[in-house]
Amino acid sequence: MSTKSKPAKFRLDEKTLIKIHNNMVKARVLEERLIKMYKQNDGYFWIGGPGEEAFSIPLGMQVKKGEGLDHDYLHLHYRSSGILLAMGAEPMGFLRQMKNVAADPFSGGRNFGNHASIKKWNVVPITSTIETQYASAIGTGIAQKQHGGKGITIVNGGDAGTAEGEFASCLVWSTMPKRELPILIIVANNRFGISTPYASVHGEANIADRAKAFQIESKIINGNDPEESYFEIQKAMEYIRKERKPYFIESRLSRLYGHSSASGANFVPHEEDCLIEFEKRLEANGVLKRKEMDALREEYTVQFLEMAKQVRNEPMPDPSTIYDHTYYGQKGKYF
Repeated sequence: MSTKSKPAKFRLDEKTLIKIHNNMVKARVLEERLIKMYKQNDGYFWIGGPGEEAFSIPLGMQVKKGEGLDHDYLHLHYRSSGILLAMGAEPMGFLRQMKNVAADPFSGGRNFGNHASIKKWNVVPITSTIETQYASAIGTGIAQKQHGGKGITIVNGGDAGTAEGEFASCLVWSTMPKRELPILIIVANNRFGISTPYASVHGEANIADRAKAFQIESKIINGNDPEESYFEIQKAMEYIRKERKPYFIESRLSRLYGHSSASGANFVPHEEDCLIEFEKRLEANGVLKRKEMDALREEYTVQFLEMAKQVRNEPMPDPSTIYDHTYYGQKGKYF
Protein backbone atom coordinates (compact mmCIF):
# COMPACT_ATOMS: atom_id res chain seq x y z
CA MET A 1 0.00 0.00 0.00
CA SER A 2 1.40 3.39 -0.98
CA THR A 3 2.32 5.77 1.82
CA LYS A 4 2.28 8.81 -0.46
CA SER A 5 -0.29 11.43 0.54
CA LYS A 6 -2.89 12.40 -2.01
CA PRO A 7 -2.42 15.84 -3.59
CA ALA A 8 -4.60 18.55 -2.14
CA LYS A 9 -7.74 19.25 -4.14
CA PHE A 10 -8.07 22.65 -5.77
CA ARG A 11 -10.55 25.27 -4.62
CA LEU A 12 -10.36 27.25 -7.86
CA ASP A 13 -12.43 26.12 -10.81
CA GLU A 14 -10.76 24.23 -13.66
CA LYS A 15 -11.05 27.09 -16.16
CA THR A 16 -9.20 29.49 -13.85
CA LEU A 17 -6.52 26.90 -13.06
CA ILE A 18 -5.86 26.33 -16.77
CA LYS A 19 -5.66 30.08 -17.37
CA ILE A 20 -3.18 30.51 -14.52
CA HIS A 21 -1.07 27.65 -15.85
CA ASN A 22 -1.08 29.01 -19.39
CA ASN A 23 0.10 32.41 -18.20
CA MET A 24 2.72 30.89 -15.89
CA VAL A 25 4.21 28.88 -18.76
CA LYS A 26 4.10 31.92 -21.04
CA ALA A 27 5.87 34.06 -18.44
CA ARG A 28 8.52 31.43 -17.72
CA VAL A 29 9.32 30.71 -21.38
CA LEU A 30 9.46 34.44 -22.14
CA GLU A 31 12.02 35.03 -19.38
CA GLU A 32 14.06 32.06 -20.58
CA ARG A 33 14.06 33.53 -24.10
CA LEU A 34 15.17 36.92 -22.73
CA ILE A 35 18.04 35.21 -20.92
CA LYS A 36 19.03 33.43 -24.14
CA MET A 37 18.96 36.77 -25.99
CA TYR A 38 21.37 38.22 -23.43
CA LYS A 39 23.71 35.23 -23.64
CA GLN A 40 23.64 35.33 -27.46
CA ASN A 41 24.50 39.05 -27.44
CA ASP A 42 21.03 39.93 -28.74
CA GLY A 43 20.27 41.85 -25.56
CA TYR A 44 22.25 44.09 -23.27
CA PHE A 45 21.13 43.37 -19.72
CA TRP A 46 18.63 40.93 -18.27
CA ILE A 47 16.82 41.18 -14.99
CA GLY A 48 13.48 39.44 -14.48
CA GLY A 49 11.24 37.28 -12.38
CA PRO A 50 11.38 33.57 -13.28
CA GLY A 51 10.26 31.79 -10.13
CA GLU A 52 7.71 34.47 -9.19
CA GLU A 53 4.98 33.34 -11.60
CA ALA A 54 2.80 31.67 -8.96
CA PHE A 55 2.30 35.07 -7.34
CA SER A 56 2.57 37.52 -10.23
CA ILE A 57 0.07 35.75 -12.52
CA PRO A 58 -2.79 35.66 -9.96
CA LEU A 59 -2.06 39.31 -9.20
CA GLY A 60 -2.18 40.41 -12.83
CA MET A 61 -5.40 38.47 -13.42
CA GLN A 62 -7.20 40.47 -10.71
CA VAL A 63 -6.09 44.01 -11.56
CA LYS A 64 -8.86 46.47 -12.43
CA LYS A 65 -7.23 47.41 -15.71
CA GLY A 66 -7.65 50.78 -17.40
CA GLU A 67 -6.55 54.42 -17.41
CA GLY A 68 -7.39 57.00 -14.79
CA LEU A 69 -8.37 57.14 -11.14
CA ASP A 70 -11.25 54.67 -11.39
CA HIS A 71 -8.78 51.94 -12.30
CA ASP A 72 -5.82 50.43 -10.47
CA TYR A 73 -2.39 52.07 -10.61
CA LEU A 74 0.65 49.82 -10.72
CA HIS A 75 4.07 50.85 -9.39
CA LEU A 76 6.14 47.78 -10.19
CA HIS A 77 9.72 46.59 -10.12
CA TYR A 78 11.72 44.84 -12.81
CA ARG A 79 10.59 41.31 -11.88
CA SER A 80 6.99 41.99 -12.85
CA SER A 81 6.65 40.72 -16.41
CA GLY A 82 4.26 37.99 -15.25
CA ILE A 83 1.86 40.58 -13.83
CA LEU A 84 1.76 42.43 -17.14
CA LEU A 85 1.43 39.30 -19.26
CA ALA A 86 -1.54 38.21 -17.14
CA MET A 87 -3.06 41.63 -17.79
CA GLY A 88 -2.71 41.06 -21.53
CA ALA A 89 0.65 42.65 -22.44
CA GLU A 90 2.16 41.39 -25.70
CA PRO A 91 5.36 39.31 -25.26
CA MET A 92 6.90 40.96 -28.33
CA GLY A 93 7.20 44.22 -26.40
CA PHE A 94 9.50 42.62 -23.83
CA LEU A 95 11.68 41.10 -26.57
CA ARG A 96 11.95 44.46 -28.33
CA GLN A 97 12.97 46.24 -25.16
CA MET A 98 15.55 43.55 -24.43
CA LYS A 99 17.12 44.24 -27.84
CA ASN A 100 16.60 48.01 -27.41
CA VAL A 101 15.10 48.42 -30.87
CA ALA A 102 13.14 51.51 -31.87
CA ALA A 103 9.86 49.57 -31.82
CA ASP A 104 10.17 48.91 -28.06
CA PRO A 105 6.66 50.00 -26.92
CA PHE A 106 7.76 50.85 -23.39
CA SER A 107 10.74 53.14 -23.91
CA GLY A 108 11.57 53.34 -27.62
CA GLY A 109 14.72 51.29 -27.05
CA ARG A 110 16.03 53.56 -24.28
CA ASN A 111 15.69 51.42 -21.15
CA PHE A 112 16.73 48.05 -19.69
CA GLY A 113 14.67 44.95 -20.34
CA ASN A 114 11.57 44.35 -18.17
CA HIS A 115 11.23 48.10 -17.53
CA ALA A 116 7.68 48.45 -18.79
CA SER A 117 5.52 51.56 -19.02
CA ILE A 118 1.88 51.29 -20.15
CA LYS A 119 -0.10 54.50 -19.80
CA LYS A 120 -3.44 53.03 -20.93
CA TRP A 121 -3.28 50.60 -17.97
CA ASN A 122 -1.90 52.99 -15.32
CA VAL A 123 1.43 51.12 -15.30
CA VAL A 124 3.86 53.75 -14.04
CA PRO A 125 7.32 53.52 -15.73
CA ILE A 126 9.46 50.88 -14.04
CA THR A 127 12.88 52.21 -13.05
CA SER A 128 16.18 50.65 -12.00
CA THR A 129 16.50 52.78 -8.88
CA ILE A 130 15.78 50.55 -5.91
CA GLU A 131 12.32 50.85 -4.32
CA THR A 132 11.55 54.43 -5.41
CA GLN A 133 8.21 53.02 -6.56
CA TYR A 134 7.09 52.93 -2.92
CA ALA A 135 7.38 56.74 -2.88
CA SER A 136 5.57 57.33 -6.17
CA ALA A 137 2.77 55.01 -5.02
CA ILE A 138 1.96 57.54 -2.30
CA GLY A 139 0.98 60.06 -4.99
CA THR A 140 -1.57 57.90 -6.79
CA GLY A 141 -2.80 56.64 -3.42
CA ILE A 142 -3.58 60.22 -2.34
CA ALA A 143 -5.27 60.98 -5.66
CA GLN A 144 -7.46 57.88 -5.40
CA LYS A 145 -8.32 58.63 -1.77
CA GLN A 146 -9.56 62.08 -2.79
CA HIS A 147 -11.34 60.74 -5.88
CA GLY A 148 -13.19 57.88 -4.21
CA GLY A 149 -14.46 54.88 -6.13
CA LYS A 150 -12.94 51.39 -6.22
CA GLY A 151 -9.56 52.01 -7.86
CA ILE A 152 -6.52 51.10 -5.78
CA THR A 153 -2.75 51.56 -5.97
CA ILE A 154 -0.56 48.47 -6.17
CA VAL A 155 3.17 48.63 -5.41
CA ASN A 156 5.69 45.80 -5.26
CA GLY A 157 9.39 45.44 -4.58
CA GLY A 158 11.97 43.08 -3.15
CA ASP A 159 12.95 42.22 0.40
CA ALA A 160 16.33 43.98 0.25
CA GLY A 161 14.72 47.23 -0.87
CA THR A 162 12.77 47.47 2.38
CA ALA A 163 15.93 49.00 3.85
CA GLU A 164 15.35 52.07 1.68
CA GLY A 165 13.69 55.20 2.99
CA GLU A 166 10.99 55.17 0.33
CA PHE A 167 9.58 51.96 1.77
CA ALA A 168 9.31 53.49 5.23
CA SER A 169 7.74 56.60 3.72
CA CYS A 170 5.04 54.46 2.10
CA LEU A 171 4.16 52.91 5.46
CA VAL A 172 3.96 56.35 7.10
CA TRP A 173 1.99 58.14 4.39
CA SER A 174 -0.47 55.32 3.84
CA THR A 175 -1.52 55.22 7.50
CA MET A 176 -2.03 58.81 8.60
CA PRO A 177 -5.15 58.84 10.82
CA LYS A 178 -8.32 59.57 8.82
CA ARG A 179 -6.15 59.94 5.70
CA GLU A 180 -5.30 56.29 5.12
CA LEU A 181 -4.52 55.40 1.50
CA PRO A 182 -5.95 52.58 -0.65
CA ILE A 183 -2.60 50.89 -1.36
CA LEU A 184 -1.74 47.20 -1.72
CA ILE A 185 1.85 47.11 -0.45
CA ILE A 186 3.69 44.00 -1.62
CA VAL A 187 7.14 42.70 -0.72
CA ALA A 188 8.33 39.79 -2.86
CA ASN A 189 10.72 38.08 -0.47
CA ASN A 190 13.14 35.78 -2.29
CA ARG A 191 15.64 35.95 0.61
CA PHE A 192 18.38 37.72 -1.34
CA GLY A 193 19.44 41.27 -2.08
CA ILE A 194 21.60 40.81 -5.20
CA SER A 195 24.12 38.48 -3.49
CA THR A 196 23.44 39.36 0.16
CA PRO A 197 21.50 36.70 2.13
CA TYR A 198 18.33 37.86 3.88
CA ALA A 199 19.43 36.52 7.27
CA SER A 200 22.57 38.66 7.29
CA VAL A 201 20.77 42.01 7.19
CA HIS A 202 17.23 41.62 8.59
CA GLY A 203 16.76 41.87 12.34
CA GLU A 204 12.99 41.54 12.21
CA ALA A 205 11.45 38.06 12.21
CA ASN A 206 9.20 38.90 9.24
CA ILE A 207 9.07 41.91 6.98
CA ALA A 208 5.30 41.91 7.46
CA ASP A 209 5.88 42.58 11.16
CA ARG A 210 6.83 46.13 10.21
CA ALA A 211 3.29 46.70 8.98
CA LYS A 212 1.91 45.89 12.44
CA ALA A 213 3.55 48.97 13.93
CA PHE A 214 1.39 51.05 11.59
CA GLN A 215 -1.76 48.97 12.24
CA ILE A 216 -1.81 47.82 8.62
CA GLU A 217 -3.68 44.60 7.90
CA SER A 218 -1.02 42.14 6.74
CA LYS A 219 -0.43 38.57 5.62
CA ILE A 220 2.60 36.36 4.95
CA ILE A 221 1.83 33.97 2.11
CA ASN A 222 3.44 31.16 0.16
CA GLY A 223 4.09 32.93 -3.12
CA ASN A 224 5.07 29.63 -4.73
CA ASP A 225 1.45 28.44 -4.50
CA PRO A 226 -0.70 30.06 -7.21
CA GLU A 227 -3.98 29.11 -5.55
CA GLU A 228 -3.05 30.54 -2.17
CA SER A 229 -1.74 33.63 -3.92
CA TYR A 230 -4.96 34.05 -5.88
CA PHE A 231 -7.24 33.95 -2.84
CA GLU A 232 -5.00 36.08 -0.61
CA ILE A 233 -4.64 38.76 -3.30
CA GLN A 234 -8.40 38.66 -3.84
CA LYS A 235 -8.99 39.12 -0.10
CA ALA A 236 -6.52 42.01 0.09
CA MET A 237 -7.99 43.81 -2.92
CA GLU A 238 -11.54 43.45 -1.64
CA TYR A 239 -10.49 44.91 1.72
CA ILE A 240 -8.75 47.92 0.15
CA ARG A 241 -11.55 48.65 -2.31
CA LYS A 242 -14.10 48.64 0.51
CA GLU A 243 -12.20 50.15 3.43
CA ARG A 244 -9.95 52.53 1.43
CA LYS A 245 -7.05 51.57 3.69
CA PRO A 246 -3.70 49.86 2.98
CA TYR A 247 -3.02 46.13 3.10
CA PHE A 248 0.40 44.49 3.27
CA ILE A 249 1.43 41.18 1.68
CA GLU A 250 4.81 39.54 2.20
CA SER A 251 5.07 36.90 -0.51
CA ARG A 252 7.72 34.23 0.07
CA LEU A 253 8.91 32.97 -3.31
CA SER A 254 11.88 31.79 -5.38
CA ARG A 255 14.59 33.37 -7.52
CA LEU A 256 15.42 30.76 -10.14
CA TYR A 257 18.07 32.50 -12.23
CA GLY A 258 19.93 34.61 -9.72
CA HIS A 259 19.77 38.37 -9.48
CA SER A 260 20.34 39.33 -13.14
CA SER A 261 22.78 38.97 -16.00
CA ALA A 262 25.27 40.70 -13.69
CA SER A 263 25.42 37.46 -11.69
CA GLY A 264 25.35 35.19 -14.75
CA ALA A 265 21.60 34.54 -15.13
CA ASN A 266 22.21 30.84 -14.50
CA PHE A 267 19.62 28.40 -13.18
CA VAL A 268 19.70 27.86 -9.40
CA PRO A 269 18.80 24.18 -8.83
CA HIS A 270 18.10 24.26 -5.07
CA GLU A 271 15.27 26.82 -5.36
CA GLU A 272 11.68 25.56 -5.35
CA ASP A 273 10.20 25.79 -8.85
CA CYS A 274 6.59 26.90 -8.51
CA LEU A 275 5.72 25.86 -12.07
CA ILE A 276 6.95 22.29 -11.59
CA GLU A 277 5.04 21.96 -8.30
CA PHE A 278 1.85 23.41 -9.80
CA GLU A 279 2.04 21.08 -12.79
CA LYS A 280 2.38 18.09 -10.48
CA ARG A 281 -0.87 19.05 -8.77
CA LEU A 282 -2.64 19.76 -12.05
CA GLU A 283 -1.71 16.34 -13.38
CA ALA A 284 -2.53 14.51 -10.14
CA ASN A 285 -5.96 16.16 -9.97
CA GLY A 286 -6.74 15.37 -13.60
CA VAL A 287 -6.90 19.01 -14.71
CA LEU A 288 -4.19 18.68 -17.40
CA LYS A 289 -2.17 15.81 -18.84
CA ARG A 290 1.60 15.87 -18.93
CA LYS A 291 1.66 15.81 -22.73
CA GLU A 292 -0.68 18.83 -22.84
CA MET A 293 1.60 20.84 -20.56
CA ASP A 294 4.70 19.83 -22.52
CA ALA A 295 2.99 20.81 -25.78
CA LEU A 296 2.10 24.24 -24.38
CA ARG A 297 5.70 24.91 -23.35
CA GLU A 298 6.94 23.82 -26.77
CA GLU A 299 4.39 26.07 -28.46
CA TYR A 300 5.58 29.14 -26.54
CA THR A 301 9.24 28.17 -27.02
CA VAL A 302 8.85 28.09 -30.81
CA GLN A 303 6.70 31.22 -30.83
CA PHE A 304 9.16 33.32 -28.84
CA LEU A 305 12.14 32.05 -30.82
CA GLU A 306 10.49 33.26 -34.02
CA MET A 307 9.75 36.61 -32.39
CA ALA A 308 13.38 36.93 -31.30
CA LYS A 309 14.55 36.25 -34.85
CA GLN A 310 12.29 39.04 -36.10
CA VAL A 311 13.48 41.48 -33.43
CA ARG A 312 17.10 40.73 -34.29
CA ASN A 313 16.65 42.49 -37.63
CA GLU A 314 14.61 45.47 -36.47
CA PRO A 315 16.21 48.96 -36.50
CA MET A 316 17.74 50.59 -33.45
CA PRO A 317 16.59 54.05 -32.29
CA ASP A 318 17.80 56.97 -34.38
CA PRO A 319 20.48 58.94 -32.48
CA SER A 320 18.46 62.12 -33.01
CA THR A 321 15.82 60.84 -30.56
CA ILE A 322 18.21 60.58 -27.61
CA TYR A 323 16.67 63.59 -25.82
CA ASP A 324 13.03 62.79 -26.57
CA HIS A 325 10.73 62.36 -23.55
CA THR A 326 13.23 63.53 -20.96
CA TYR A 327 10.19 65.54 -19.92
CA TYR A 328 6.59 64.67 -20.79
CA GLY A 329 5.79 65.48 -24.41
CA GLN A 330 9.29 66.80 -25.12
CA LYS A 331 11.04 66.27 -28.47
CA GLY A 332 14.68 67.11 -29.11
CA LYS A 333 17.04 68.97 -26.80
CA TYR A 334 15.51 70.80 -23.85
CA PHE A 335 18.19 73.47 -23.45
